[in-house]
Amino acid sequence: MKQSLQLKVSQNLTLTPQLQQSIRLLQLSTLELQQEIQQALAENPMLELADDEGTDQMVSLDANAQLDDQQDSAFQASEVAPAQREDGPGEALGDTAPSSSPDEDYDDVVQRDSIDGIVDNWEGDWRDNSGNNHDGDEEKPGLQLAAPESSLAQHLLDQLRVTQASERDKNLVMWLIDYLNDDGYLTVELEDLWETLQDAPDLEFEELQSALSLLQSFDPLGVGARNASECLTIQLRHRDDLPLTPEELQACLSIVAEHLGLLAQRDYTKLKKVLNVDEDTLKICHQVIRSLEPFPGARFRHVDDEHITPDVIVRKASGKWQVQLNPEVMPRIRINEMYASILRSHRGQAGQLSTQLQEARWLLKNVQQRFDTILRVSQAIVERQMGYFNHGEIAMQPLVLREIADLLGLHESTVSRVTTQKYMLTPHGLVELKYFFGSHVSTDSGGQASSTAIRALIKQLVSSEDSKQPISDSQIAELLGQQGIVVARRTVAKYRESLKIPPVNMRKSL
Repeated sequence: MKQSLQLKVSQNLTLTPQLQQSIRLLQLSTLELQQEIQQALAENPMLELADDEGTDQMVSLDANAQLDDQQDSAFQASEVAPAQREDGPGEALGDTAPSSSPDEDYDDVVQRDSIDGIVDNWEGDWRDNSGNNHDGDEEKPGLQLAAPESSLAQHLLDQLRVTQASERDKNLVMWLIDYLNDDGYLTVELEDLWETLQDAPDLEFEELQSALSLLQSFDPLGVGARNASECLTIQLRHRDDLPLTPEELQACLSIVAEHLGLLAQRDYTKLKKVLNVDEDTLKICHQVIRSLEPFPGARFRHVDDEHITPDVIVRKASGKWQVQLNPEVMPRIRINEMYASILRSHRGQAGQLSTQLQEARWLLKNVQQRFDTILRVSQAIVERQMGYFNHGEIAMQPLVLREIADLLGLHESTVSRVTTQKYMLTPHGLVELKYFFGSHVSTDSGGQASSTAIRALIKQLVSSEDSKQPISDSQIAELLGQQGIVVARRTVAKYRESLKIPPVNMRKSL
């Protein structure tokens, strides 16, 4: 075979380092971007934090920030345009953002899953005080819980120190405290603990039982219990503020000791029969048991609060919804003017500094482009979902990523990156940008309804139902059909479960 040279012309798409960085920054969350900026500040001396004092306008990168491909591009880039600052020159990013308008065995050792049916929304009905049930699959901003002043173990030890118990009993109680879990339950059986202490001189099993009784008398009531029944029984026997007659107290004790399963299933007919009580007594017992704390150690559990900072903020001004970037998430970084001056004075001798200056300007430009893209996408979302901002989620319109991509001339994957882990603060709460996108369901008129709007309608229907005769999934489907929305019963069940709304039998009350 004869060898020959051939010339072929072809086109290839090559991701330059600058483009790769731009794509990577676009998909980062706010926290990840801050970490990226901190790493860049630590590694690149050409970058520095901008002073808090200075311009109230974010300095955007202009044409002279774009790098040429010529051999002297690094030195052209070193001619840093001075930012409009009162405290000195330097190219800065991010002082503020520009605004723009556009059934389990309940007697076993407790496990949380085994009593979910009883304690699910124990503090009250699954509906909140405003009459709306809690949202499910979309995250909503919650109350920030205050951190407990001390741990459960420390709280119990403080009480132990002031008791008149002997040192031997105190040591046994301290030993039991070590076996409590975060919910305040004793995680092992006393018999097993006693067997491990056989080497202790003259330790009787009764002493260990007495130590446990002492522990169970401490605050919070129910601590040291070995299962849910014992926990609730301790609280019923020790609380003096419960408005119960002896007969009602006995009925409550019988329920928590033997019939928690029936209570969880809301089988009130069978409960009345096995307890031989009337409906009024059962209703009182139900209310009292719901007022108890099934997890006594919960209030001492340290909660790691999740603080989500919105990337964009939507406000109504002059009758129009306006979108602006949140200035708190804008990184305040700029080119180090001292090193830039060195480059200007020693052209041809800068070496590594010229490369680092180029990398710094790339970072500034790509960060600016990231926020510009987020703002553009957010503006487009607000324009398409105007009904949501005016009337709430019940007016949400069907929307897919491709619609926003075609509108802005972006690739669908770019819109996906922009809307992932980016948050918008709206009058209806803090939501992820992806919240505005969802599937659709056909209507009788040939139109489409957003799945988010259907969920809102389901919540509205259930929140207004008669708790003594709650509506079933089939009835919900029929009611939606009367409004022109064709939804199957199984679809209603799927949406209801995603909203954490219990089934019809679990919503029934006395």
